[in-house]
Amino acid sequence: MSKELRVHREGEFDYQIILSESFSELADKIKALEIAGNKICIVSDDCVAPLYADQVKENLAVLEKEVDLFTFPAGEGSKNLDTVKGLYSFLIERHYTRKDLLVALGGGVTGDLTGYTAATYLRGIDFIQIPTTLLAQVDSSIGGKTGVDVEQYKNMVGAFYQPRLVYMNLQTLKTLSDEQFASGMGEVLKTGLIRDGKFYEWTINHMSEIQERICPVLTKMVKKCCEIKSSVVEADPKEQGERAVLNLGHTVGHAIEKLMDFRLLHGQCVALGTIAAAYISFQRGDLSLEEFYEIRDMNVGFDLPIFFNGLSAEEILQATKFDKKMVNGTIRFILLKKIGQAYIDTTVTDQELVEAINFINGDLIDGE
Repeated sequence: MSKELRVHREGEFDYQIILSESFSELADKIKALEIAGNKICIVSDDCVAPLYADQVKENLAVLEKEVDLFTFPAGEGSKNLDTVKGLYSFLIERHYTRKDLLVALGGGVTGDLTGYTAATYLRGIDFIQIPTTLLAQVDSSIGGKTGVDVEQYKNMVGAFYQPRLVYMNLQTLKTLSDEQFASGMGEVLKTGLIRDGKFYEWTINHMSEIQERICPVLTKMVKKCCEIKSSVVEADPKEQGERAVLNLGHTVGHAIEKLMDFRLLHGQCVALGTIAAAYISFQRGDLSLEEFYEIRDMNVGFDLPIFFNGLSAEEILQATKFDKKMVNGTIRFILLKKIGQAYIDTTVTDQELVEAINFINGDLIDGE
């Protein structure tokens, strides 16, 4: 039996999040949306499409709509305007109208670029999310942030555009590589740290079941992450204020991700950035030494990195200056008052940031 969450916007019901263990309810959930058009375009990368596109098509057959499949090369390197232009052309050539539907089948890259295409094609076409990675299920498929990278600058072009439905088949997590699964855990740990200390401790206490990918445990974990993120997004849908706490670890994380040319996965970089933020929080007296090291060491337990190599603190510092979260030349940095309580800070100095970056610089550790 599936579990359902309802996401609201300005106090009104907006869309459902469905947590299931199959695609069997997908057609009924789409039918309930009353999409007027007769075309559905599944957008997926060339890793996910061979695994799940046929299953999704089979389940959509009862809708008696024309179903197309658009695929692109997997990876962050495809999250750009060239891929979006290719999708535009695909839709135009097949006469897709504003009444038709796009389906994002895959991870965060697929969801982001499909959502951005949906927001801009014919000034807006409906889309749904079918996230197949842990990171997409607990974070990127929820909240309506869509966008693409420009050169190596992450998510610089985008739009706030909500899906009509988010449908999760938790069984897809069993086909993830260990590295991709760990990347998702970077966002899970972040979620507990910013809003729910008890959930953070629950995650630690269930480490072995999570690592073994026991489905009922994963369902509970993903559902809690969705609840936390939805509550933050509902209060601040366009990131005018408190929604920024979701960016814990992302300022340093995005800088490392960009400078490493995306050789590290997003969640791995967020995990590194979270250590840096926790280090500053510890140095300011908000976190105890024990709390700080717990945050760092949990990365090891979930196969996430605790240091990087091959970059200097100065390079990373300069890259943070291009962060899209800058306001009037000042970074809105996310720090921790305690485990489970994040806050926005605009007073982090370059010196504090360099010291935090040096703490996670493996080249300096190796040199000691």
